[in-house]
Amino acid sequence: MMKQNKYDDNDFFSAYTSMPRSVKGLEGAGEWHAFQRLLPNLQNKQVLDLGCGLGWHCRYAREQLARSVTGVDLSSNMLQMAREMTDDSSITYIQSAMEDVAFPDRAFDVVISSLAFHYVASFERISEKVCRYLKEGGNFVFSVEHPMYTARNEQDWHYDEQGNRLHWPVDRYQAEGLRDTPFLTAHVTKYHRTMSTYINSLIRAGFRIDAIEEPMPSVEMLSKLPEMKDECRRPMFLIISARKS
Repeated sequence: MMKQNKYDDNDFFSAYTSMPRSVKGLEGAGEWHAFQRLLPNLQNKQVLDLGCGLGWHCRYAREQLARSVTGVDLSSNMLQMAREMTDDSSITYIQSAMEDVAFPDRAFDVVISSLAFHYVASFERISEKVCRYLKEGGNFVFSVEHPMYTARNEQDWHYDEQGNRLHWPVDRYQAEGLRDTPFLTAHVTKYHRTMSTYINSLIRAGFRIDAIEEPMPSVEMLSKLPEMKDECRRPMFLIISARKS
């Protein structure tokens, strides 16, 4: 099956690179404060970032003195910009779908991924591959859009006649699979799966769950951006920290 690559559409990519998380990096990402807290000590570690995008997490890992970092992304636009922002021979970028890339067993100490796995048809296969790539006791930390967020195609609030946000509707939660949803300038294909599927896939692959976060924006972000208060009304992100057992 052809892998989705909206980010090499120049109009879509231009809209993406104008988003706060693209302009400001990790500090512009509402979930970063929670993701950062779940990361292990990265000093002297070999790190893999699946769906690395513009390379923000790769560069952060090196700032934390990771020995080497490998970033994988399907988009040539993403990787071109990542390379332009990276001046570090210990960071390697590979253009590939994360489902197709292959590494030796036990090649990494830490595998991370930010908001990428909901674009992948089989999280179970990704979990199995990551477990093979990790050394014994290695860490797997990733974020996805929350299953309550991905359940409906619309992925939007329910509004009253004046346009006020009434509530966040959840429907077809148990019906896992494709969702065709509007994002920026296009419709994108995402894969909805339940919370239990994420957790059980990890357990079956050989992971122990260390922590699960459903983060709200930080107090600092809420004080600077009052419009973020609605992000406290429903979970948008799911972050899981697991360890190869």
